[in-house]
Amino acid sequence: MKISLRHKLFSDFSPEDLNEMLSAYGSELRSYGKDEILHHQNEDCHFMDVIVEGKVVVQNIDVNGNVLVIDSFSSGDVIGANLLFSSKGVYPMTVVASSPVLVLLMKKELILELCRKSPSFLTVLLNEISDKTIILTEKINAISRKTIRQCLLDFLAQEARKQGTNRIVMPLSKKDLAERLGIPRSSLGRELAKMRADGILEYDPWTITLL
Repeated sequence: MKISLRHKLFSDFSPEDLNEMLSAYGSELRSYGKDEILHHQNEDCHFMDVIVEGKVVVQNIDVNGNVLVIDSFSSGDVIGANLLFSSKGVYPMTVVASSPVLVLLMKKELILELCRKSPSFLTVLLNEISDKTIILTEKINAISRKTIRQCLLDFLAQEARKQGTNRIVMPLSKKDLAERLGIPRSSLGRELAKMRADGILEYDPWTITLL
């Protein structure tokens, strides 16, 4: 396997040594098309995935078919590290490619060997696992405590800060935004209409302006 990984996980390893270890432990490069599922909910976790290129979303689908996007991950992010060493070891949610994706699949035995050889690898891996746990906890807490309006205002305030203006060019479609907030698209449409009637915002198909 010949691959150049500029990831802080592998900072202690030369490209030659890393590729030799990846090959020795049967690591695999796997590609996915947009909207293709990488991992199904309740699927066993056999690898840690390192995203080499592209972007994926982690989403939960309830019994009514409503989609809640927990978070998105892109090049350099790690998926499954918190599951691979778990006693249950199954994906609690579905992982879907939101663009064409190239992923490096690493077996548990290789990860243990890399941890043995490099304290830096171990430290960064533990940091990745901890960060994913915090993201999930914050998402659950935010959804459980907030109304649709509060969740929407939080998202819009964050985008306003990023874009440096109250006239926000929407980075997501309304369908994707509803999934990120964990609500039906119809509920999002109704709340936007109420917020416009209350003088909180104005919107068109491409932008939302906070008043």
